[in-house]
Parts: sequence; C-alpha cells; structure tokens
Amino acid sequence: MKLKIAIIFGGRSGEHEVSLNSAKSVLAALNMDKYDVVQIGITHDGAWMAGENVLAVLSGEANGDLTPVILPGDPSLAGIYSTDGVKLSDFDVVFPVMHGTYGEDGTLQGLLEMADVAYVGAGVTGAAVGMDKAIFKDVMVANNIPVVDGVLALRAEIENNMLALIDKIERLGYPVFVKPANMGSSVGVSKCDNRSSLSEGLLEAAQYDRRVLIERGINAREIEISVLGNDFPEASVPGEVEPSREFYSYESKYVDGTSGLMIPAPIPEETAETMREIAIKTYKAIDCAGMARVDFLLDKDDGKFYLNEVNTIPGFTEISMYPKLCDASGLPYPQLIDRLIELALERKAERDRTERRFRSNA
Repeated sequence: MKLKIAIIFGGRSGEHEVSLNSAKSVLAALNMDKYDVVQIGITHDGAWMAGENVLAVLSGEANGDLTPVILPGDPSLAGIYSTDGVKLSDFDVVFPVMHGTYGEDGTLQGLLEMADVAYVGAGVTGAAVGMDKAIFKDVMVANNIPVVDGVLALRAEIENNMLALIDKIERLGYPVFVKPANMGSSVGVSKCDNRSSLSEGLLEAAQYDRRVLIERGINAREIEISVLGNDFPEASVPGEVEPSREFYSYESKYVDGTSGLMIPAPIPEETAETMREIAIKTYKAIDCAGMARVDFLLDKDDGKFYLNEVNTIPGFTEISMYPKLCDASGLPYPQLIDRLIELALERKAERDRTERRFRSNA
C-alpha cells in the first residue's frame, strides 16, 4: 500500500522562490511506485492552495484553478479540507519543503504538532532556535561551541539611533556581515567595509526582520556538513563552497548558479572529523530531527573554525549542498527522500509513546 505524502511549499517568506525550486526537485525524486502525493502551495500572501499542478501555477509556469484549503489543528480532523469544510484528502506524512519564516521557524511545525501528524524535519524547538541566528549563537556559546563575535540590533535601534549603534558595531572592526536574525538563503545579507555600507546593510536587513545580527568578518572558507537522523544522527563528509561572488550570496546560490562545491572539502582529516563531531553536537543541542545542514567558517589566516549556522530545512534544489553531501556519503537523492519519510514516521511513533494524561496513584 502506498504512503500518501503531503508536500507543502511556497510561503510568506523572502525565500518563497527557493522553496518552489526545492519542491520541484523533491517531487521529481519521489518514487511514485511507493508514494501518492498531495501538493499544497502557500502563496506569498499566505493562502493555502491545492489542485492540479499547484507548483507549476505558483511558479508561473502554468495556469489553473486552485482550491483554497486548510489543514486543521484538530487531530480528529486529520487531512486537508476545503475552506467550506469538505475533506479533500488525507495523508500519512507531511513533507514541508519550506524555507524561512512561517515554514522553517517553528510556526508550521507548531500547527503540525497540534494536528498530531507525522512530518519531516525538526520540531518546534529545533526549528525556532535553528532559524533565529542570535538565539542560536547564544545556545552555541552555552555549549562551548566556537562562534564569531557579534552584536544584535533591533529595527527600532536602526531607525532611531543609527549612529550610536554603528559606534557599538565598529568595536568589532571592519569588515562585518549584517544579516536578518530570522532568514536564510543569504536573503538580506550584506558585507560592510565602512560606515556608509554598514548603514545601508542595516537598513536592508531590517526590511526582513525586526532583529538584525552583525558579525565580525573573517577571511573564511565555508565548510558545510549534512546531518541526518533523529536521536542517533550521522554526519556526512564535509563540503566546501567556492563562492563566485565576494561571499555566498543569494545570487550566487540561486540566480547565476556559478558557485562551486568541492566534495569532500580539501581540509585535514583531523579538522574534518572534529567538524563532524561538532555538527552532531550542534544538532543535538537544539533538538533537531530528520535533517539539518550545519555550516562552518574556517579562517584562512589561522586555521581556526567557527560554527556559523544550522539550516533545519536546507535547500533541496539540484545544486544544493545538503543532498550532494548525502550522495557523496552513500545516500543518493531518492533514497535520501525515503529515509527522511522513514524518520518522520519514526519520530511520530516516539511522540505517541508520550503520556498525555496524568494518572495519579493516590
């Protein structure tokens, strides 16, 4: 009997288009002899839509009539419903192929937990902490995992007290990287070398989040590791990004596609093994599940490395590092999708073991 997989993509995020590209790759890799698929697309405005060719319609590649749908948080109403209450489909597993806010930050995961369904990827805590770069950095510090020095700024500070904020940031020294605290795919990220570019970078990042993280820039190589699993995760071989631009920007990732990937990364075996150990430690520290890509910065000048960030729903396009690293570690793309679905069902079974009612022995 086939499993029915609900693929959710799109969303109210600056990474909407990246999500569509990832969903296209996942759908192409799913073994239709094993799975039936329900496509659920979320528009830029947050409307949930189903129907024929949802992905193609949201991508602007086709026209079609889509049906507004909801996924109720009530476990007794498991499934997808039209907005007038008609059940359209059930499912066995939800596969969120969502990047950024309202999809990778714990909000969607909260809905899926309320609905008591099996779903791929991290739970509420892992997703939320992994998404928020500032809180994530604090958790890493608490776990003695090395991170680059940084400053957290609020949008209100940027708009109302820019000069005082810049004075504070300049103690880090130039260059600095400015990024929205809750965003991925390098959306809103700027490398700033002086006051003028810093002001512009702060205003740019503040468009995407009310909290902005500013970090000391280092002359770094970017090393990434894929982690897969639930309670006993495994780490892939490390890969290195060769940015085609000054840093691994949104354009170099998704627009021109010219950045190179070296797998395995040409780094000493001892360094690679230590990074793999720290990747797993990081994964466990924020209670990840299913998958995550853990990113490091390796200083070209002194050889030290720093934990940069974790992506709990990493890119799944044909040029994305996560599936390429898994492939290089012996798990090709179609089998990776199968494994993620297995892990989702495994985690749901583990959640079902948790007692939800207190039974007093008194």
